[in-house]
Amino acid sequence: MELDSIECVASTDGIDEDEIHHHNNLHHHHHHQFPSAKPHNAINNTNNNTNSINSIVGPTAIAPATSVHELLECPVCTNSMYPPIHQCHNGHTLCSTCKTRVHNRCPTCRQELGDIRCLALEKVAESLELPCKYYSLGCPEIFPYYSKLKHEAMCTFRPYNCPYAGSDCSVVGDIPYLVAHLRDDHKVDMHTGCTFNHRYVKSNPREVENATWMLTVFHCFGQYFCLHFEAFQLGTAPVYMAFLRFMGDESEARNYSYSLEVGANGRKLIWEGTPRSIRDCHRKVRDSHDGLIIQRNMALFFSGGDRKELKLRVTGRIWKEQQNPDAGVCIPNLCS
Repeated sequence: MELDSIECVASTDGIDEDEIHHHNNLHHHHHHQFPSAKPHNAINNTNNNTNSINSIVGPTAIAPATSVHELLECPVCTNSMYPPIHQCHNGHTLCSTCKTRVHNRCPTCRQELGDIRCLALEKVAESLELPCKYYSLGCPEIFPYYSKLKHEAMCTFRPYNCPYAGSDCSVVGDIPYLVAHLRDDHKVDMHTGCTFNHRYVKSNPREVENATWMLTVFHCFGQYFCLHFEAFQLGTAPVYMAFLRFMGDESEARNYSYSLEVGANGRKLIWEGTPRSIRDCHRKVRDSHDGLIIQRNMALFFSGGDRKELKLRVTGRIWKEQQNPDAGVCIPNLCS
């Protein structure tokens, strides 16, 4: 199902409701402008860049000698080697992952590898302390050689994946870079404000596929939020779903709440929840049903008329939960 089968009408704080038509090759929306210059904190997933990050040493780190660091670099994948470190009869080393990739042949001398461990190099590795590979992105931590991997898998400074759900986009980077990427490369609608009023129009609601979706980015409280709306099959039942994701870590996402509301003819459905971090992929959030879910029959009832055209109006707001120092409870902070 193509994007041009959905029309969106949006109104944000202080902005009159206006028609926003989504077409594959035509994007003539009135955007609220965000800074156009793309930040430099984008990561290109290539070996050379990975090596560059891995080799950065913080000011307080115990910097290993370059020759030692190079000894711990796998000649195949160029990543740092962790036990077990294998070697051939001539002393050439490589990591355990690449040992299977080279079919048990040394990539340097082409001799058979066997099962020889380089225990001396593993001992050298144990004595090193290295900075997190995301040091260039702001992480100040330094770890023993074997502790780096565990930390780096959860490091809060690690780059984010692009939250765009309509394609397998491989771009990663920090939040400012991804905002610019969404706006410039994916042509996503950008709005300023913490309230929204969208109308989703679809001429043939009987056609429901997993590819029908929409994304809008909102900027409020100095943060960015992704509002998703899509149609998909829930079991055998076609449904529509709207949910919000926070462009930041989960710990920060918990500081915010949002509500979504859809209704007509004297009936309404209301959803309130906490936005999910974009660390959780779009599909994970959708499949957990963490959002406003509308059955197709109910959506057509809300649309009115002869039920042959979907006209759903979804309204909502975002607010920040603030800690009340006197009462020790959270109180909502609504934007004006």
